[in-house]
Amino acid sequence: MKPLSKLCLIAASLLMLGTGSAMASDIAPVKADNVVLVHGSWADGSSWADVISRLQAAGLHVTAVQNPLTSVADDVAATQRVLNQQDGPTVLVGHSYAGTVVSEAGVNPKVSSLVYVAARAPDAGEDFVALSGKYPTMPVRAGTEEHDGFVSLKQDAFLKYFASDVPHDKAMQLFAVQQPIAKTLFTDRTTAAAWHSKPSWYAVSSLDQTISPDLERFLAKRMGATTIELPSSHLSLVSHSKEIADLILEASGR
Repeated sequence: MKPLSKLCLIAASLLMLGTGSAMASDIAPVKADNVVLVHGSWADGSSWADVISRLQAAGLHVTAVQNPLTSVADDVAATQRVLNQQDGPTVLVGHSYAGTVVSEAGVNPKVSSLVYVAARAPDAGEDFVALSGKYPTMPVRAGTEEHDGFVSLKQDAFLKYFASDVPHDKAMQLFAVQQPIAKTLFTDRTTAAAWHSKPSWYAVSSLDQTISPDLERFLAKRMGATTIELPSSHLSLVSHSKEIADLILEASGR
């Protein structure tokens, strides 16, 4: 076979194999004027406050979802309601547990790109608890407490492990507005993984004590995401709001 023919054959083979997340990572971001932010467990929409200010200053229309944290289906439905109100391409962003939500809701045709911030990113139908079990159990887990079927973080664990690099006064404010999660929330499974078909970005928190940084790195690599790594606690959206906002701006095509 001539060299040119071999090259053509290789190129054709790569095109045939280039499906899923590998192909998605090569797609240039569509310019989007809208951003939808989805908060994670033990938080509410106010955790995005500093990021929101930066994105609004850049001229973006920003909406923060208020998740009920009662089930993945309920949180996806809340996110879809917000997405359906957007006018045009939208960057969908999830922090922590909300990576599960954006992986499912991200199939919405209005979503042009996905951003994961120290986030879960399950594949469709994946047992994420089993996947997480392959990595170290992080210290924050020892600080959970259950009341009436909902789980929250004790103050000491919240300050020491969840928000370890957030100024004390700000961390106390976030502790005051934390939303308990249904005790079954983390065992729910998704039916879709939008990162297979949408360009994705991922911010790893290298000092995370809530989700293993190595698990975050694995998830970012698996989805073929454009990845940054920050010397941050789990709450990089608070302690590194500029870097997170810049990553979202990149995903919006700016």
